[in-house]
Amino acid sequence: MNLLKSLATVSSMTLFSRILGFIRDAIIARYFGAGMATDAFFVAFKLPNLLRRIFAEGAFSQAFVPILAEYKSQQGDEATQTFIAYVSGLLTLILALVTAVGVIAAPIVIYITAPGFTEPVEKFELAVTMLRITFPYIFLISLASLAGAILNTWNRFSVPAFAPTLLNISMIGFTLLASPYFHPPVLALAISVLVGGVLQLLYQLPYLKQIGMLVLPRINLHDTGVWRVLKQMGPALLGVSVGQISLIINTIFASFLISGSVSWMYYADRLMEFPAGVLGVALGTILLPSLSRCISTGDHQQYSQLLDWGLRLCILLALPATVALGVISRPLIATLFEYGEFTLTDTLMTQQALVAYSFGLLGLILIKVLAPAFYSRQDIKTPVNIAIITLILTQVMNLMFIGPLKHAGLSLSIGLAACFNAALLFWQLRKKELYQPQSGWWLFLIKVTIAVISMAIVLWFTMHWLPAWSTGSMLSRLGRLLILVMAGIITYFSALYLLGVKLKQFVKRIA
Repeated sequence: MNLLKSLATVSSMTLFSRILGFIRDAIIARYFGAGMATDAFFVAFKLPNLLRRIFAEGAFSQAFVPILAEYKSQQGDEATQTFIAYVSGLLTLILALVTAVGVIAAPIVIYITAPGFTEPVEKFELAVTMLRITFPYIFLISLASLAGAILNTWNRFSVPAFAPTLLNISMIGFTLLASPYFHPPVLALAISVLVGGVLQLLYQLPYLKQIGMLVLPRINLHDTGVWRVLKQMGPALLGVSVGQISLIINTIFASFLISGSVSWMYYADRLMEFPAGVLGVALGTILLPSLSRCISTGDHQQYSQLLDWGLRLCILLALPATVALGVISRPLIATLFEYGEFTLTDTLMTQQALVAYSFGLLGLILIKVLAPAFYSRQDIKTPVNIAIITLILTQVMNLMFIGPLKHAGLSLSIGLAACFNAALLFWQLRKKELYQPQSGWWLFLIKVTIAVISMAIVLWFTMHWLPAWSTGSMLSRLGRLLILVMAGIITYFSALYLLGVKLKQFVKRIA
């Protein structure tokens, strides 16, 4: 299997999904702006998303994929099918209970996670209503993520990578076509989330059937494989929960700031998630099953080489993305969001949050490579301990930054904490002698740094040469943004080429 080709496939699917996501957010910003209604929706949407990351994409995947890879390579199809049936049965039961509790206790959940929403009472009631509508999304999307984890282990990366586009399509459709029929109109967004979850799950089922792994969930708490997953999930839940608790605490802080703060952070986070998803999530998706296979077959040299490949790709692509995000933050926000109810003030406030977030983008993407190095070895405790330390540091920085920097201070604390987390993960890999860097790192870093500086200079001058970003139609702004982005891309990769860094150097094949 050509890992670079697989990465390109997953990244292209993710890129399409993220572009569609930007269209979605631009439409939401145009129709609803940034205020009480959108704050209420984003809080209601964030909570099931956080639980999704805990139960599915976080702790569950980290515990499930390495053991699934072991079953696939060592125990045969029948045993693997039984293992999947028992694990999916357990996950379904847990998710059903969590969903029921979330719907019933929605007022308490909103009061705890966004206490600043208690006044005015209309904002609180709207958030509660939308949480009750969106909460079942955790059930649907977690099962969809289970299907995606299985498909990724069978190297069917493109299918789960495409699935998120269905949520974006649902949200765009409901906003444009259904929102006038709801009172208030923002309720259409909550319904669209539920429909999007159904679509993502149903879309993947035929592909599971193709690989022979579409099985009915069954419950058997005496199964050895299930207990191995549960044993791994314990510390994994703690580790992933720590990160999500940090986000919840940030929402609590933001709920006490002026109206719009939650929305400004959301839009900035969406822009930061674009490179994080296209590169970071794609790399993590490919590396976890690949590293797990190396461990199950005892090929530790290949394991170290895979890590080195992933880290170099991170530096090659994430470092320029980090710098570019900070430099062209204003054009990005003005082009995508500054229409209708989304004002110039909203653009400037979102820009502050995005610049602050950009400080941690490289760290955030590096985590997506470094953390799977531990999960593939079924070592959950090391990332958990680091996550707890990072949580404490994040809250200390929140208290330091929220006074002078307001919502941007909360964004900055998340970014800096991500870099700290990545640094500790790398240090532990080296300390435990699990990763041995290949030769040529220093020269590689120097070449990339020169190319990034060249790109930043070109972006800066091009950005100020083009007309004001708040003027013109969306089409004209998108055209100018495309010119700006292409100028940066051409400059960066041209500089790399002249310095002797070629794409073929990153071709990586594994059995």
